[in-house]
Amino acid sequence: MDRTLAADLARLPDLLDATRRAAADALAALDARPVVPPAGKAGPGPDGAPEPLPARGAGAEAALDAFRERWEPRLSASAGPRYLGFVTGGATPAALAGDWLTAAHDQNSNSALDGAGQDLERETVGWLRELFHLSPAHTGTFVSGATMSNTTGLAIAREWLGERLGVSPAEDGAAALGPVRVLSGAPHSSIAKALSVLGLGRSSLVKVPTLPGREAVDPAALDRALADTPGPAVVVANAGTVNTVDFDDLQAVAKLKPRHDFWLHTDAAFGAFAALSPDHAHLTAGLDASDSLCVDLHKWLNVPYDSAVQFTRRRDLQARVFQNSAAYLGPLGDHPDLVHLTPENSHRLRALAAWFTLRAYGRQGHREIVERDIACARALGEQLSADPAFTLPAPVRLNVVCFTLATDPTPARLAALREAAAAEVFVTPTVYEGTAALRAAFSNWRTTHTDVDRVAQALRTAAREIA
Repeated sequence: MDRTLAADLARLPDLLDATRRAAADALAALDARPVVPPAGKAGPGPDGAPEPLPARGAGAEAALDAFRERWEPRLSASAGPRYLGFVTGGATPAALAGDWLTAAHDQNSNSALDGAGQDLERETVGWLRELFHLSPAHTGTFVSGATMSNTTGLAIAREWLGERLGVSPAEDGAAALGPVRVLSGAPHSSIAKALSVLGLGRSSLVKVPTLPGREAVDPAALDRALADTPGPAVVVANAGTVNTVDFDDLQAVAKLKPRHDFWLHTDAAFGAFAALSPDHAHLTAGLDASDSLCVDLHKWLNVPYDSAVQFTRRRDLQARVFQNSAAYLGPLGDHPDLVHLTPENSHRLRALAAWFTLRAYGRQGHREIVERDIACARALGEQLSADPAFTLPAPVRLNVVCFTLATDPTPARLAALREAAAAEVFVTPTVYEGTAALRAAFSNWRTTHTDVDRVAQALRTAAREIA
């Protein structure tokens, strides 16, 4: 064994303790550090060139010191309470513990030939199914994120199209389907990406008119579009759009199924968590009617990246798409190993972090996070609405505040606003109904009304600076 590696093995408890202290220091500093630090040079030299690969390593402790000196100060405070860009959760204490143990046990949980990883994942999926009020007809698997969840769901939909047409895209290729139509009101960008990956093509995505002033699909327009669609189709419903967290009327969409032949895939990446709040659960009514369903867990469940779950009612078609025949892999059978259900042969025990946080805090604990984030979003919306420098182009429906400058909201001015406030808050740009805007998405378990006040003050100050 290499001498440095052997020395680290002998000192492993001390090294892990040093890493624990470094992690604790970083988390303790979240509230005070810049949310987005100023840009700096990547490398140690004056020109910022990357450091060359060392010929002889100096050990884990030296690597930890180098990381803390060179890289840690440049990392964003994305685990903290005022990182409101994208829809980024943090990691609850229990989820963090679970993720550390995931690395320590280093399981590839795809095969029944190796330990209980699959059983732990299935138990966790069962808890999530209950959390979102889904019936036992839905089976689920863990994947890396919403993009992979949507891709997996649409791959199953592709095979369903083949079943309806008497072919198998998994065997014969996507060309065997002929032209395909995928209908959606306000699809997330990952839908087009998935269609590209699956060989269906971005041009197969057909935008259906939305309700006036909304991002929710118009059910009557969808009805007409399906009537004009030759053969079976795929409908992508939205349970929480990116800009305004608008929800399609899932029950109205599902009621179209007896009249039209379509697969219903629902993108509920973070909107599914509305089911935890009694005041907002009505938004997810009809979720169970989905043939496939995307839910992202490193958003509102607050587990570390990367983690999502994909549900479907047709596990048989899922296994037909992703089955992997090799003697060293587990069986397919009536209850296929996880290796036969996603694109990944290698599959870390992502479920453990989710298992930990659900076991530690239960439905009630996660309901409190969801409801507090919703209240914080509304409070920020109220503060910005009361300031003449800002305007809200859409109401705060759940946990995202879509806002822009009341005067001259150009992308350049909004970028300047973001930069001026970056030490206190991180928000991301968007375009809503042709107008450049910003999004503040609340999904972190740490965020409180004190953070809302700090965010509002930082945005007001930044608006004055750029004026």
